[in-house]
Parts: sequence; structure tokens; C-alpha cells
Amino acid sequence: MLYFLTTLVDNVDNSLYKFISIFLISFFSNTFSAISGGGAGLLQLPALILFGIPYYQALASHKLATVALGIGGSLRNYKSLRNDIRVAWLILIFGLPGVILGASIVEYISEKYLYLFLGIISILLAFYSILKSDLGLSSGKAKFNSVYKIRFLIFIFLIGILNGSISSGTGLLVTILLIKTFGMDFLRAISLTFLTVGIFWNFTGAVFLSKIGSIPSNTLIILIIGSFTGGYFGAHLSKLKGNILIKKTFTSVCLFVGISLLIKSIKNFL
Repeated sequence: MLYFLTTLVDNVDNSLYKFISIFLISFFSNTFSAISGGGAGLLQLPALILFGIPYYQALASHKLATVALGIGGSLRNYKSLRNDIRVAWLILIFGLPGVILGASIVEYISEKYLYLFLGIISILLAFYSILKSDLGLSSGKAKFNSVYKIRFLIFIFLIGILNGSISSGTGLLVTILLIKTFGMDFLRAISLTFLTVGIFWNFTGAVFLSKIGSIPSNTLIILIIGSFTGGYFGAHLSKLKGNILIKKTFTSVCLFVGISLLIKSIKNFL
């Protein structure tokens, strides 16, 4: 009887520690993600894997949780979306087929090449942000002809494929693409990324990935709570502090995401 009670208490303690740890990791990673426009998977996905959840289930859980991040961020910054509904439709119409394709072929693609590619891109984005001191600090209208539009749509489709197959960095790519293509500032671009990538892309990817394996419901609930509160809090901070804080956080997250993905890739090659 004593052994049974001791085992029960140990299991409760371990479960409580696990859930508190997952919540804190989810909250803080999504807070930074809400400020920078992406990168929640840098902490959240590896943490789920360390807690013993298989990769594809962890990826699906992470994507569903980041839907809550997108909702939390969009609720705080919904006014920033009023003038960009047309762009949002373009991201959804041309990006979602890429997400579906990426989620459908993820089982057949070697992760190490995807990690290597996205890691290099993320690091280059960080250095580009450092070198372009005025990047994303003001909003204006960029020159937008048919060539720019076709290039934008091709990039959106390709980023959609990456979003469906791996977790970290695709929100950052969409954010910087919006800034460069439409002359948006960080706050405006991130608000649009929340709506399109955070909610619709990630939900679609999670639905397709959930077919590979079941998603642990207890862990998912904790992740959703952490993601929603972190997303709302991060969006509040970004609106309060402005584009300078967002740019600094974006640069830092890009750099750390890139290094993390490169390390993952190198480990897989060895």
C-alpha cells in the first residue's frame, strides 16, 4: 500500500513538473515569437521531443498550439489588418497548397537537408537585418508590378512547403518577405503573419500531420494555453514598445533559429 501511494505521488509530481515546464516553455517561446514574427519552434518543438513525444506528433502538437499563438496575436493587433486583406488572401490561396504538399511529403524528405537550408536562410536574414538599419522601421508603399507579384507568390508557395514539413523559421521568412515586397513595417507585417501563417497555415499543416500519429491531448491543452497567453502578451509588448524592439527581437530570433537548425542538420549528417 505504501509503495502504491509513493509511486502515485511520484507520478503526480512528475506529471505536474512536466506540465508546468511545457507551459513555461510554450509561454516564453511564443512571447518572443509574437514579437519577432516567428521562431516559436526553436524552443517548443525540441522541448516536446525531449519529453518523449515522437517527432511527427510533436510537430503536429506544435502547429496546433501555434494556431492559438496566431489567434492571441491577431486579437491584440487586429486593427493593423484592415488594409491588408487582399495580401492575406494571396498568402492563403498560394501558400496553403504548399503547406498541404509539405505536410504530405514530410515522411519522404530527409530532415537534415531542410534544416540546413532553412538554417542558412535564417542566419542570412539576421545579418541582412543588422546591415539594413532602417529595415521594417517605417511603413510605406513599395513599387509593386507584375514581376514583383509573381516572385512574391512563388516564394509564398515555397515557404508554404517548408511550413508543412518543418516547424522553425517560416513565419520569419513570411514577415521579411512582406516587409521587402510591400514596404510594411514590422508591426504590420507580423500582424499579417499571425493571421495567415499562425492560424490558417499551421492549422492546415497540423490536420495533415495528425494523420501520421495521434496527438497527446493533455500536452496539447497546456501548449494551447501557453501559446495563446504568450502570443497575446508578446503582441501587447510589440505594440507598446514599437518597431525598434520588434526588429531587435526579430534579428536575435533569426540568428538563434538559424544556429539551432544548423546544429540539428550537422548532427543528422554525422
